Formats: sequence, C-alpha cells, structure tokens
Amino acid sequence: MLLGSSLVMFAGFFAVFAAIFYKINTNQEDPADAAFAATVSVGQGAEVLQATLSEGLMLVLVRQDGETALLRIDPKTGELLGRTEFVAR
Repeated sequence: MLLGSSLVMFAGFFAVFAAIFYKINTNQEDPADAAFAATVSVGQGAEVLQATLSEGLMLVLVRQDGETALLRIDPKTGELLGRTEFVAR
C-alpha cells in the first residue's frame, strides 16, 4: 500500500516537473525580437486608436474623417493587406 502511494506521488512530481521543463524549453518566437517595418502608412489625417499583433498580422484601429476602420498590415513589410470599415446601420 505504501509502495503504491509512493509511486503515484513520484509519478505526479515527475509529470509536474516534466511539464515545467517542457514549457521553459519550447521555442516560441517573441514579438519583441521580430523585425518590423520602419514606417507604416495609415492614411492622410488618420488617428491611430489602437495597434496590436495577432497571428502574424499587425491590427491597427484608426479613425479618419469621422469613420473608424480596422487595418490589417504585414508587420515586416508595412504593406496594407486589408481594410475593414465600421458603419452604423
């Protein structure tokens, strides 16, 4: 009985430390180390409200001429990949 519970406890500790070791050693690309374009064109007179990185894209929320839009930009080249306008209906 004592041997069985000791083995279960040992297996639990081993699983926890293996998970910690795995998380420490996984190589995930840090966005801070990524290359970014020096400049990004958002449009004449546009006000940037928010910017974030998501799944390899730079998402920029802008307000221009009273309209709000979401810009999808390639962060490495600065190229505008798409624009979504927000309209009231």
